[in-house]
Amino acid sequence: MKTRWLKPAALVVAGVLVVAAALQIIGLLPKLGTSTIDRSQPAVLQAMRDLSQYHAAAGDYQVVVDIEKDVAWVPSSIAGERTLFVAAGSVDAFIDFGKLADGNIKVSEDRTSVQLTLPAPQLAKPNLDNKRSYVFSQERGLIDTIGALVEPPQQQQFYVAAEQKISEAAQRSGLVERARGNTRAMLTGMMQALGYRVTFQESPPPQ
Repeated sequence: MKTRWLKPAALVVAGVLVVAAALQIIGLLPKLGTSTIDRSQPAVLQAMRDLSQYHAAAGDYQVVVDIEKDVAWVPSSIAGERTLFVAAGSVDAFIDFGKLADGNIKVSEDRTSVQLTLPAPQLAKPNLDNKRSYVFSQERGLIDTIGALVEPPQQQQFYVAAEQKISEAAQRSGLVERARGNTRAMLTGMMQALGYRVTFQESPPPQ
């Protein structure tokens, strides 16, 4: 007798949980109380390395990523998803002094001037600010909404797209030229303090 009622009762409980979760998502039920416990282990140092890069300029950027997934021949209210993701981050422009060779520094015979051949400035990988990057809005069809209850969607694609767009913006914004000018100004001041006149040449951009 107990076995006969066990499966119907389990189905009823499961149905109630699904309905409650759906109502909570659309805001008709208050969110259930939760608590967060951080049991993470301390970070472990795995390696150390010396840096030879001079970071001469940095740019702050913001982008709104708009990604929509459509299902052919199906209304968006049934299946599909559209997400607006606001991302903020920074990009550094640097010159790698570690690539300087002996021939890159030429001192005149009278020891009054020096010619420097500098490596071309490079752009670092965008550094997204997680505190200022967030999903602004998200619209899902019925099927995708139910699927999100079973397996929460991954947000990695939004971060990847944001990094790409910020990187492209950094390339267009004159950040490389600013880094070149700042580096030359820094080296000019240093060399003049030592009594040298300075001229510059630049290596071709890295391949």
